[in-house]
Amino acid sequence: MTTTFPTSLNVALKEWDVVCRALGTGRQTVLLRKGGISEGIGGFEIEHRKFLLFPTFLHQKIEMLKPAEQSAMESRADEPEQIRLAYAGEITDILQLNSREQMDKLEAEHIWAPPLIDMRFSYKPKNPLYLLIVRAHVLKSPVTVVNTPDYAGCKSWVPLGKPVTFEATPAIDDATFDERRAAILSHWV
Repeated sequence: MTTTFPTSLNVALKEWDVVCRALGTGRQTVLLRKGGISEGIGGFEIEHRKFLLFPTFLHQKIEMLKPAEQSAMESRADEPEQIRLAYAGEITDILQLNSREQMDKLEAEHIWAPPLIDMRFSYKPKNPLYLLIVRAHVLKSPVTVVNTPDYAGCKSWVPLGKPVTFEATPAIDDATFDERRAAILSHWV
């Protein structure tokens, strides 16, 4: 699945730093979303298909990562004053998860431990849980932005103060991404 990726974006999706890096290295190709605390009654909405990845640190929990991934997590007592934007993403597919078994079949596509997946299913059980297939891109020159109070809080989307201009290359080649995407989609046939 080859698409043209923009060279300027003014919105970012907040995600754990360790997950941003997993996406950026091609280790992970999916995200789970219901919505942040600040996102209203309906929960998470796909406002943007293409975005920068905005790494967050406070809510990362080492026990929510597979043991082999735990050493990659950077523990912090608070969010940094400056945020390094090193990756961008594109949502290629939005799939509603109807069972825990569907997620179990995707074990190789993510770094999360079972308690995190269980928590996502249990949180606001009346709201649907979505699996987003994400094609990650690596910025050739990461951009640093000041972490303003406007970016704080439990929300998914962060409108950036001004557009960020960049060059990026896909985290994994087209053939590999297409193969992994097809394998994920095969569980929704």
